[in-house]
Amino acid sequence: MSSTSHAVFISYASQDAEAAGRICEALRAAGIEVWFDQSELRGGDAWDQKIRRQIRDCALFVPIISAHTQSRPEGYFRLEWKLAVDRSHLMAAEKAFLVPVVVDATTEPEALVPTQFRDVQWTRISAGEALAAFADRIAALLNQPVVSHVVSAERGVSRPLARRLPIVLTALSVTAVVALVIATAMHGGWLSQKPVPKVEAGTASPLRATTLASIPEKSVAVLPFADMSEKHDQEYFSDGLSEELIDLLTKIPDLRVPARTSSFYFKGKSEDIPTIARRLMVAHVLEGSIRKSGDRLRVTAQLVRADNGYHLWSETYDRKMNDVFKVQDEIAAAVVSALKGTLLKGVASRVSPTVSTDAYTTYLQARSIFLRGNSDVDMRKAADYLHRAITLDPKFAPAWAELSFVRMWQTWEFPFEGVADEARRTATRALALDPSFSEAHVAAGRIRETLDWDWTGADTEFKQALKLDGSNARVVRAAADVPLNRGEFVEAIRLYELAQTLDPLDDVTYSELGWLYYYAGRLPDAEAAYRRALDLNPEAGGSIVGAHWELAMILLAGGKLPDALYEMKQERSAARATVGFAIVYFALQRREESDAAIAAAERDYASRPAPKYWDGGAVWIACAHAYRGEVDQALAWLERAYERHDFGLVYLKGSPLLRNLEAHPRYKAVLRKMNLPE
Repeated sequence: MSSTSHAVFISYASQDAEAAGRICEALRAAGIEVWFDQSELRGGDAWDQKIRRQIRDCALFVPIISAHTQSRPEGYFRLEWKLAVDRSHLMAAEKAFLVPVVVDATTEPEALVPTQFRDVQWTRISAGEALAAFADRIAALLNQPVVSHVVSAERGVSRPLARRLPIVLTALSVTAVVALVIATAMHGGWLSQKPVPKVEAGTASPLRATTLASIPEKSVAVLPFADMSEKHDQEYFSDGLSEELIDLLTKIPDLRVPARTSSFYFKGKSEDIPTIARRLMVAHVLEGSIRKSGDRLRVTAQLVRADNGYHLWSETYDRKMNDVFKVQDEIAAAVVSALKGTLLKGVASRVSPTVSTDAYTTYLQARSIFLRGNSDVDMRKAADYLHRAITLDPKFAPAWAELSFVRMWQTWEFPFEGVADEARRTATRALALDPSFSEAHVAAGRIRETLDWDWTGADTEFKQALKLDGSNARVVRAAADVPLNRGEFVEAIRLYELAQTLDPLDDVTYSELGWLYYYAGRLPDAEAAYRRALDLNPEAGGSIVGAHWELAMILLAGGKLPDALYEMKQERSAARATVGFAIVYFALQRREESDAAIAAAERDYASRPAPKYWDGGAVWIACAHAYRGEVDQALAWLERAYERHDFGLVYLKGSPLLRNLEAHPRYKAVLRKMNLPE
């Protein structure tokens, strides 16, 4: 290896020598220098020093990841990985060096690898035909000519087709060569950050992260402002200010702004600005702090260029609390001015949503509780704050809409008498107060969808919300509901994939997208989406109840029975898990345990109150019976769910678990009564 090497170092466990050899041969056939020589794999100080020198001098480090590396918590390859990671710390963030390769079904979330491996694009090479493309991408990273290949029938690896291409490339301008390299890198995703693994050759997965080259210059992430108040009791206000700035900037044409969930993902974490920017796929970061004392407010904000840490703009505002909306507008306008984008049209003046500062701060307290809470106590407390905000300003439309969302959540999870009626009243009031407020239309659409099964009316409301605020991930997700309910999965997937680009670190979006892939029969994509959701939210908190249950169903559909049982054991909803065990045990031919589980689920359902408008579990029990081939029992439970307007019925159309009921007249009758297409 020369001192100014362009060589690639391949690191592998000894059990993966054959796979590493195929990769090595493909790279060498493409004219790429590779350090890989099994004859030199011997111990001793001289050999150890040579390995260290090779890692120090190589241009790219390719760790091979597999079930074999998973099974070996110790091994020399792990020292190689550490040496490569240590060297990467000395490199610029944009410098390509670590290029992880997976040679079997090992997934990123489960992989026992250094954290730095997760910050770069992974690829899968499980078949010979992938090797030629891999070699081309490595050549692009090395800034070497890309050589065309054909596949050798004997070996299944690539070899050069012609040597004329380098001559042609030398005749091109430097600009053209650079453009080709960048285009190749973008096509292969080799400059991209933190994706989930590719799951299926030839499948264009929306889970693939955006490349560094494709991060738009006109992009900014708003991080949660820090609460610097004396008592540190204004976090709800600093979070609310950050969220309002996100909403303001999102409305500016041609400016990419990640949604709240993604920006707030880093709250309390020790990630640096370049890392955050790469994860959120933005070129700039807006951060700041607030200090509130009485009716005085100090807001400090700064706009940072992520790749070099340069401060494009900073400002401190000392105002009275009743100027808070003006401060938000001024910060947003200053960000736009600092970006100096000719396509950015600036911040339009807006009408303050409320005349009462007290109503606004009370509303922010309610939002904070609602977004973080997952219990009936939390929801009741959030509703109390919203009632207080509405009392302070009866014309405060966002507070009315938020109260409708809270009441709908309670209707679904913790129903009590009158809660659904208040959800309806408050949504209607929000829309009457401000027809231009997108989330008032979302609230109205939720009522039509879940309480009335009025899909046309819901679709109208959601599309109007989309028209008013198409860059709001919450609005985009809502617009996907009606296509999902009607079984129009292509359109629903399109909208959820759009939401995923707007809010790239939202676990709920990934879980919903995974469920849609499952319905559409895209099982590898479905599994990858759920694993990504659980990677973002390992505890599967209140935001994704049932995530392990749903992943288990996907694994079951893919024939991965032991994995399905493992996931079901992780499900934190006891009621969902009981029904799930009835399904999984049946698939495992453990009939006695399956019978006991479904009997327990039915007893549990009978022991609880079953009010109208509730996700009470009748639909899931129907799914278990259907999976077990018990058609009459399944239909009886679906009809019971219909009588009680069980929310689970919104997932009725196209459910893989109910496929054996689709031709039955009683099944079609339920669809007709719900105004769904047969």
